[in-house]
Amino acid sequence: MRRLEPDGLVLRTVYPTVPAQVDYRLTETGASLPHLVRAMAEWSLEHRDAIAHARRAYDARYPDSGIR
Repeated sequence: MRRLEPDGLVLRTVYPTVPAQVDYRLTETGASLPHLVRAMAEWSLEHRDAIAHARRAYDARYPDSGIR
């Protein structure tokens, strides 16, 4: 989550407690993302067989590529 803060997607609030408490909330920009992420997840599920096939074919052609 913390990696999303510099991009303006979340606001991070740290409270001076023990143990430390940190709250995150979406910014207006961050709140615009869920429908896009959901669409990407749906797309990946619809195409997972083709993606898996392409990965196997790639790995067979380039077994030492180290990609992933």
